[in-house]
Amino acid sequence: MDCSESGMEASRFMDRLSETLVHVDEHLIIFDKPAGLLCVPGRGADKQDCLSARAQAAYPDALVVHRLDMATSGLCLMARGAAMQRALSAMFADREIDKCYEAIVAGHPQPPEPGGWSLIDLPIAADWPNRPLQIIDLHAGKPSQTRWRLVGREDGNASRLELEPLTGRTHQLRVHMNAIGHPILGDALYARPDVQALAPRLLLHARELAFLHPGTGIPVRFSSPTPF
Repeated sequence: MDCSESGMEASRFMDRLSETLVHVDEHLIIFDKPAGLLCVPGRGADKQDCLSARAQAAYPDALVVHRLDMATSGLCLMARGAAMQRALSAMFADREIDKCYEAIVAGHPQPPEPGGWSLIDLPIAADWPNRPLQIIDLHAGKPSQTRWRLVGREDGNASRLELEPLTGRTHQLRVHMNAIGHPILGDALYARPDVQALAPRLLLHARELAFLHPGTGIPVRFSSPTPF
């Protein structure tokens, strides 16, 4: 590759990164991750392209704070520098960062009242023989809580929900929705085959993040339009 080709490739890379950039300041960066892109590198040469690698190519001090599943789209927060990474990680651990997801699920969950929130409180553990799958384990699982609210009915036997994870377990939203009999459409890990086939991708999107900015103390809220 000559210099002109290298320059064109770098330009295309920056254009691709800028398309996902929602916010950047001296403390943190927020990206709108597309479905199908890893947050961090995976195993193998074919899994090295990921959001963190792209971010660090443009912002060398960018560090991962939390992750979205490869199949999930939406807002992903990164810190600039180790001190800010510790601060933001502590905010996640202390539930000081509000997260709202949107999903389309199979069936019609019945809320306790119109517009009301329901709570799923089921402990989650790793399914060690079938990693990376997770399971509901009432005895050895870690406490896991998800709030959900009905947004509306979709065509066919499906519903649109807002989901708020109060804890941050691996695959939590996918496992919880499947556990109550309403798996997320397109979920290749947990949904039965007929539900997987109802969508070309996992219909789960990280739509909103809200928190007190650790650098300024000012409340901030970021949103990403749901692409389905």
